[in-house]
Amino acid sequence: MLAATAVVAAGSAQATPSPTNPGLAHALGLVPTLHAAYRPTSGYGQLRYHGGPVMHTNTVYAIYWQPSNWSTQMASGYSTLINRFFADVAADSGKTTNVYDAATQYSDGSGYVTYRSTFAGSTTDTDPLPASGCSDSATKVCLTDAQLQAEIESVVSRNGWPVNSQTEYFLFTAPGVGSCAGSSCAFTDYCAYHSWIGSGSTALVYANQPYADGVSGCDAGYHPNGGQGDATINVVSHEHNESITDEQGNAWYDLFGYEDGDKCAWSWGAITGSGSAGYNQTINGHHYIAQLEYSNASRGCVQSGR
Repeated sequence: MLAATAVVAAGSAQATPSPTNPGLAHALGLVPTLHAAYRPTSGYGQLRYHGGPVMHTNTVYAIYWQPSNWSTQMASGYSTLINRFFADVAADSGKTTNVYDAATQYSDGSGYVTYRSTFAGSTTDTDPLPASGCSDSATKVCLTDAQLQAEIESVVSRNGWPVNSQTEYFLFTAPGVGSCAGSSCAFTDYCAYHSWIGSGSTALVYANQPYADGVSGCDAGYHPNGGQGDATINVVSHEHNESITDEQGNAWYDLFGYEDGDKCAWSWGAITGSGSAGYNQTINGHHYIAQLEYSNASRGCVQSGR
């Protein structure tokens, strides 16, 4: 067991709003930047069940939004590396050797989470950026959560992809594209978050994944694959695990609204290798940096198992 000593993310705004995310009922598990005003404690107790659904299995799609009217491009290999991560997580389904196994201790009225992940594919979206719907101090273009939702729904519809509560869509935005959920904004307050549209078994589950590479406060500094996707994978894992255990904001979180990823953000446990090549996960034979996840069974943050 590894002690829960990491920076705790700005948590979900469920029953009790968090200090940095007041009243944002649909922006969950915000990964805080290292510069965010709130700093962690290891308190707030165990994760508690609040009656909502978990993902018993999960299917993932990735959307890489590289707008035709935006000059800053995603790096070569960015999507390839992130797609490989999703495929590797799927390939190791059922194993106890990475952070995804911790979720299998959590359940709802229909049973426990099973570590059974499927990567169903990805697409490059070239739709032009809409006019900014918000403003922030870090970027020249800022998209609201509603604008991000509209784009996800558009891509899902024209690709004929399924919409159900066991499927999650990860939206990856291009370098320099900002976003805000209420008063919290990318790169100054958060590095990613997860959310949903609709309710029940037909909810569309999604995650907003800004471009983290080289961003002070969002790039952990570990790049075991030497690619710009490494920085984003760390926060992808955070949001993926939280979606599995609290997909609609009414399943597993602690007394203060923090989900399993929130309680262990920016903590990686034992690092193998040195410098920027360091990693803490080997998934399907490939090395990654992915934060620890909270385990009620171990009463702390774990690197693998429960």
